[in-house]
Amino acid sequence: MLDWFRSLDRLLRGEATDTKTLLRGDIDVPLPGMTVLIILLGVTYGLCMGAFALMRTAGPAYMQVSASMAKVPFLFLLTLIITFPSLYVFNALVGSRLRFLSVLRLLIAATSVTLAVLASFGPIVAFFSVSTTSYPFMVLLNVAMFSVAGLLGMGFLLQTLHRMSRIDEAIRRRPVEPIFDETGGTPLTATSEPVARELSPLEMPSGQLLGGHVKTVFRCWMIVFALVGSQMSWVLRPFIGNPDEPFTWFRSRQSNFFEAVWHAMINLF
Repeated sequence: MLDWFRSLDRLLRGEATDTKTLLRGDIDVPLPGMTVLIILLGVTYGLCMGAFALMRTAGPAYMQVSASMAKVPFLFLLTLIITFPSLYVFNALVGSRLRFLSVLRLLIAATSVTLAVLASFGPIVAFFSVSTTSYPFMVLLNVAMFSVAGLLGMGFLLQTLHRMSRIDEAIRRRPVEPIFDETGGTPLTATSEPVARELSPLEMPSGQLLGGHVKTVFRCWMIVFALVGSQMSWVLRPFIGNPDEPFTWFRSRQSNFFEAVWHAMINLF
C-alpha cells in the first residue's frame, strides 16, 4: 500500500505524467492500487462530511456517517464508469496515441488527484461540522469543496491530454531516419522530409483542430463530467443528513442538484 501512496505522490508532483513517460504512449499508474486509494480517500472525506450528523440535537445519527463514508467513493466510481466511454471516444477523435487501458489509467489518475485534494479538505469540513448547526451552510461548504477538488482534478486531466497531443504532434513531424536496402545503396527513406502525417477526424489539413485547439474538445467533455457528477450526487443523497428529517439511505427523486444548491443559498442568506 505504501507503493500506492508513492504513486499518488508522483501524480501530485507531475512525475508520473512527465514527457519521458508520455512518450511511451502510456500513463504510469497502477490501476488496482489507485482504485483502492480512491475508495480510501473517499471514505476519509465521507467520515468528515458525516460528522455533522453526530452533532444533531436529537442525538447522533451513526447510520448517516456510515452512509456518507460509503457514498463518497461510490459517487466518484459511478461517475467514472458513466463518463469513461465518452472520454475514450473524444480521445480517439483528436488523434491521441492513448489506448483503452491508457485512457482508463489517465481517468483513474485524475480521479485520484481529485480525491486527494478532497480528502485534504476533510479536517476543515470536520471542524465546521462540529462547530455549526446550519445545515444550508454545510451543504454549500461541501459543494464548494467538491467544486475546487473537481476543478483541480479535471485541470490535471486536461493538461495531461494537452501535453500528450503536443508530443503526438512532435512525433508525427520529426524527420525519418535513413533506411538502406540490402545492398547498402540508395536510402529507402529521405532524411530531409518530415513523416507523412495522418490527420485525426477533427483536424483540418493545416494540422489544427477543428475548433482551434484540443483543449476546446476536452473542455466540452469536462462540462459533461461535471453535469454527470453533480446529478449523481443528487441521486445518491443524502450525504450530510438534514437534522430535521429522519435518516434514510436514499431520498425520492425530486428537483435537481442545481435547484437544491440555489435553495440552500436562499435559506442561508
